[in-house]
Amino acid sequence: MKVKDLRLNLIIAFVFIAGGLFIYRLFVLQIEQGDYYKAMAQGQQVQLSEMEGERGYVYFSNGEILAMNKEEPYLFISPAEIENKEEAIEAILKIIDVEESFLISLLEDEDSFYKVVKKEIGKEKADEIKALKLKGLYIGNDIKRYYPAGKTGSQIIGFVNRDKKGQYGIEGYYDEIIKGVSSIEKSERNPYSFSFRGISEDDLNGDNLTLTIDYNIQFMAEKLLEEGIEEYDAEGGNIIVMNPNTGAVIAMAQSPNFDPNNYGSSNSEHFKNTSIQEIFEPGSIFKPITMAMAINDGVVTAETKYNDDLGYVQYGNERVSNYSNKSWGEVDMTTVLKRSINTGAIFVEKKLGHQSFYNYLEKFGYFEKSGIDLFGEVISSNNEIKSALKNNTEISFGTASFGQGIAMTPLQMINSFSAIINGGTLYRPYVVQKINNQTIKPEIIRKNIISQETSTELKKMLIEVVEDGFGHLAKIEGYWIGGKTGTSQIPYTSLGINKAGYSDNTWQTFMGFAPALNPQFIILVKLDNPKKVKTSEYSAVPIFNKLASYILNYWQVPYDYIEDLDKK
Repeated sequence: MKVKDLRLNLIIAFVFIAGGLFIYRLFVLQIEQGDYYKAMAQGQQVQLSEMEGERGYVYFSNGEILAMNKEEPYLFISPAEIENKEEAIEAILKIIDVEESFLISLLEDEDSFYKVVKKEIGKEKADEIKALKLKGLYIGNDIKRYYPAGKTGSQIIGFVNRDKKGQYGIEGYYDEIIKGVSSIEKSERNPYSFSFRGISEDDLNGDNLTLTIDYNIQFMAEKLLEEGIEEYDAEGGNIIVMNPNTGAVIAMAQSPNFDPNNYGSSNSEHFKNTSIQEIFEPGSIFKPITMAMAINDGVVTAETKYNDDLGYVQYGNERVSNYSNKSWGEVDMTTVLKRSINTGAIFVEKKLGHQSFYNYLEKFGYFEKSGIDLFGEVISSNNEIKSALKNNTEISFGTASFGQGIAMTPLQMINSFSAIINGGTLYRPYVVQKINNQTIKPEIIRKNIISQETSTELKKMLIEVVEDGFGHLAKIEGYWIGGKTGTSQIPYTSLGINKAGYSDNTWQTFMGFAPALNPQFIILVKLDNPKKVKTSEYSAVPIFNKLASYILNYWQVPYDYIEDLDKK
C-alpha cells in the first residue's frame, strides 16, 4: 500500500507540475508575448506595400486630353502556389514571348509569392492568361503615362521618365503638384490563394491641369509650320500664338518635335522647347519696339521726317547699311516701318538717347526671364548692349535699334510686342489656366510702359506695313491686320562656330496681330534659315496669313469692314 500510494502521489504531483508549467507557458504566450506572436502571425498574412496615387490629367483648353494615365497589364507568378511547374511553363510560353530558362529561374525561388514575368503584355494576352485559371499565375496592372495627342504639343507637355519623374514642359514644371502622393497599403493573403486586397487609402491622386493651349489652333500651327519648313527648305522653326491682353499662350509650335509616348527613341535635342530655351536676334520685328519708345517719349511721331540720302550709317571703319544697300531719300516714320529701313531705326534711337533706350529695354523685360510656367526657360545676358552703355559704343546701339546684336527667346519677343499693342502692359505669359477647379488669373509684370495713345499710333503704323509695305501678304479681307517682317543674319556663334560676325544664314520672322485696332491674338512665325527664299515677306508672312485666317474663322471674329466684301 505504501509503494502504491507513493507511486500515485508521484503521478499526481507530476500531473500538477506539468499542468502548472503548461498553464504558465500558455500565460506567457498569450499575455506576456501575445502581441509579439500576433504581429508575427499577421506578418505572414498581411503585406504592407507602398501605394502611389495616379498622376493628374492635363487638358487642352477645349477639353481634349493632352496627358492621361493608362493601365498596362503585366504577368507575375507566385512560385509558392504553383503546383505543376511544367504545366505553368508550357502555358506561359504559348502566350508570352519569354525564354524558358528565365521562367525556370523564377520558379526556383519556391518561397516567393511575387515574380514579374513580363511587363506591358497587352489586354489580349492578359485575357488569355486569365482564361487559363492556373493557380499562381496573376495579372497585375501598371499605370503608364499616355499622351493621346502624340506629337501635338510635345514640347509643351514634356514627358514622364521611367522613374515617374516629370521631364521638360508641363510635366517637369508642375511635377510636384500633378504627381500622385505615396502611401502605405495593407494587403491580405487568404488561406487558399495569394491575393491583394486594399484595406484603406486616402485620396492620393495628383492635381489635374487645364491649359490655355487650344488643341485645334495648336494642331493647325504645327501643320502649317511643317508645311512651311518643307516648302521653303528651312531647318526648323517656331510659331507662338498669344492673347496679348492676358499673356495666355494659345499655341506654341516648333519643328522638329517628338512623340512623348516613345521619348526613348527620340533625339534628346528635340525635347527642348526652343520658344523658351533658345535665343535669337529678332531683326526688323524689333523696329516697332524702338519706334514705340521714341513716340512715347515724344521725340518722334508717325509723321516725323528723316532724310536717308546714303542708305548707310558710318561708325569709324564700320558701315551699317539698309537691306540691298538701298537709300530711300526723305521718308516719315511710318515708311521706316513699311520699308523696314535700318538707318531710320538708327535715327529714331539717336533721337531717343542711349540711356532712355536702355531703360526701355529693362521695362520690356529683355534682361529677365518672362516667368512662364514651363520647364527650363533661358535668357540672353545681352552683355554687348550693357557694355555699350558703359563705354558709349555707338554702333552697338545703332544695330540694336533694328534687332541686331540684341538677343532674346521667341517668347520674350512676342511678349514684349504684346505690350506695345495692348496699351503698355507686360504680362507674365502662362500656359496653365486651371489647377483642378481653381482658375489662374493673369499676372501683370509691369504697367504703363507706353501710353494708350502711343499704342494706338503704333497699331495704325503697323496696319500700314500690311496694307502698303513688306507685310502685304498678311492681308485678310474684311479685317485690319497689323504686323512687321524681319529677316536677320544668324551669328556664327549661334551656329556653334567660334567666330565673330554673322553668317549668310537667316532667321525669317513675322509678327502679326488681329483685329489690329482691338487685337484678340498675336502670332510670331519664325523660320530657321529657309534656303528657297531670301526674306520673310515670302516665307513667314504667308504662314501667318493662313493661321490668322483660320483663327478668325474658328473664333467667328466679326469683320472690321465689309465694303470690299460686298463687291465680290
